Amino acid sequence: MRIERFRIHRLNIPLVRPFRTSFGTERVRDVILVEATSDNGISGWGECVTMSWPGYSYEYGDNAIDVMTHHLLPALREVSDSDDPFAVRAAMEVVAGHPMAKNAMSTAMLDVWLRERGESLGEYLGAARTHVDCGVSVGIPVTESIGELLAEVGGYVDEGYRRIKLKIQPGWDIEPIRAVRQAWPTIPLQTDANQAYERSDASHLASLDQFDLLLHEQPLEQDDWYGHVLMSQACQTPICLDESIHSVMSADSALQFGACSIINIKPGRVGSYLTAKEIHDVSRDRGAPVWAGGMLETGIGRAANVALAALPGFTLPGDTSGSNRYYEVDVTEPFVLQDGQLPVPTGPGIGVDPIPEVLRDMTVWSTDLSI
Repeated sequence: MRIERFRIHRLNIPLVRPFRTSFGTERVRDVILVEATSDNGISGWGECVTMSWPGYSYEYGDNAIDVMTHHLLPALREVSDSDDPFAVRAAMEVVAGHPMAKNAMSTAMLDVWLRERGESLGEYLGAARTHVDCGVSVGIPVTESIGELLAEVGGYVDEGYRRIKLKIQPGWDIEPIRAVRQAWPTIPLQTDANQAYERSDASHLASLDQFDLLLHEQPLEQDDWYGHVLMSQACQTPICLDESIHSVMSADSALQFGACSIINIKPGRVGSYLTAKEIHDVSRDRGAPVWAGGMLETGIGRAANVALAALPGFTLPGDTSGSNRYYEVDVTEPFVLQDGQLPVPTGPGIGVDPIPEVLRDMTVWSTDLSI
């Protein structure tokens, strides 16, 4: 097998509702899909989970396309005929950072390789389940209306989601959490601050212990390791790290230092599904539960995330929501919630493909990169 070409597809897909967090609001998803094609005519797919602006991360759409075109592509020429996904990952290490771009290209190549072998991504990674429990991430209402929040959460509860995650920030935390907990006293509930708080807010976040929460996700800036240790000591609610975790070493250090006791694993944030599995393995060795985070993926990224979430250490419901959580029309056949779960794809590779006419209609730009 030899990869002969990459094609980058850029799509604009409207969200079913604005998705607001402490770092900004998205209304239209700027989607980048990477297609790798082998000399046997087999195509594989990866999704770059950047946003259109550098709000959540320094990586963003235009930046990722530049890095893939001018830096990662030359690095991958040496391994274009490799049957070793680890060699592909190693080849990209010549480029510092840019894990989202790396994950997109390496996943597309891995998808081709697995399709050639007739093996699913779930099988390759070591999936232990055929279905995964699903949670849902609920943004901050643009109107900051408790009533609007309860209506949205109520819809997800009725759909069968097994965990609710509320985005919070200073000034939007106690009252929305109280309202949701009073409405659904027993549903698993957690928060996600996306780095919005400071060390001095530790006692304030500790006051949320009364609501019996699963965890607080990333309350402080990603580099504030000691602050998260202090936050873990102040709160009975477990601290979970997201943006701070970008490698196996950072995951191991966070757990060893006591900065967190739970880890959210996002392949786009750590650079590959191989690294995501290694973080899963280290966390499992340390006795720390993990769960699969989401980045508003289409069915391409969602399929791969569901396969990852089927590994045995993923004991908490992740953000692997159904397609209709974000999109009226997905680029693949939609992922549909079944009793609060999604099935793990069993077809070769990631197990899904874009629907050609939908991909064509949604694409606003594309380019071919010969390798």
